[in-house]
Amino acid sequence: MSEMNYRDALNLALKEEMRRDPSVVTWGEDVALYEGSFKVTRGLLAEFGEERVKDTPISENTIVGVTVGAAMGGLRPVAELMTVNFALLAMDQIVNHMSKARYMFGGQTFLPMVIRMPGGGGSQLGAQHSQSLETFFMHCPGLRVAYPATPADAKGLLKSAIRDNNPVIFLEHELLYNSKGEVPEDPEFLVPLGKADVKRPGEQVTIVAYARMTVLALQAAEELAKEGISCEVLDLRSLAPLDEPAILASVGKTGRAVVVEECWRTCGLGAEIATRIFENCFDSLQAPVRRVSGLDVPMPYSRKIEKLCIPQKETIVQAVKAVMQGKY
Repeated sequence: MSEMNYRDALNLALKEEMRRDPSVVTWGEDVALYEGSFKVTRGLLAEFGEERVKDTPISENTIVGVTVGAAMGGLRPVAELMTVNFALLAMDQIVNHMSKARYMFGGQTFLPMVIRMPGGGGSQLGAQHSQSLETFFMHCPGLRVAYPATPADAKGLLKSAIRDNNPVIFLEHELLYNSKGEVPEDPEFLVPLGKADVKRPGEQVTIVAYARMTVLALQAAEELAKEGISCEVLDLRSLAPLDEPAILASVGKTGRAVVVEECWRTCGLGAEIATRIFENCFDSLQAPVRRVSGLDVPMPYSRKIEKLCIPQKETIVQAVKAVMQGKY
């Protein structure tokens, strides 16, 4: 084990997979000479050369389209979009081609491709650069969606995504890049797609979260433990496929659930998870499922107002206490 930050864990995953498999290539805006907007691709050009690490024009639709073709042609491309917000310019390729090619060809082709995208709010980047769009991709059949919370999961999930024969949307929260944690040095360390992880065992309330919200949920659980409230924190890690059995098993044990998401509340991931809990755990529930979500507003630039629009540790603590009292 080595301690490293989230950014370096992703970088290590890319290097290990490119060393292991010559068909793995990476491209995107400023990923080569500049080494990426968030420096995740640091050192790749120097080690692997311009044939495998390429800077692209500023055209997200083209980046994804070329990645689809390269994957169908036998490569394992990893493309980086500068932020998830720019993926909106590539939605035709993502929805109509990337997600459907295997289906349209009757399974006669594979699409072993990954689209990496930083996202999330909290950095004062304004309404057009602070969005959480994970539910856009989850809604589209044929895509796998990963969103790790820790450096170890970032490394293991990215390696699994690169090795997978299906197209993967790989999301990275911008505020997690500097977060640190223990990361296995084993180059064969993998975190399977579609498997949630209990980050903190508990007995009274299940907190379901992902990405940066998992970090805040763990902080909230620590604070609540001082008041005698035992919370189980379940980190989804993968959003598609969603690990429904893990969610139901945890809620079936605790009898209470709080679902935390940074994305907008309306038609959000929390609504989907809450519905599945109600459908499958109704007789086990001791209180209504409570959702903690981002507000249904464009993200403000003001730091103080921006903070009000994104779930915080205190918001999660309040939600857990309400559930313990049987309130919604």
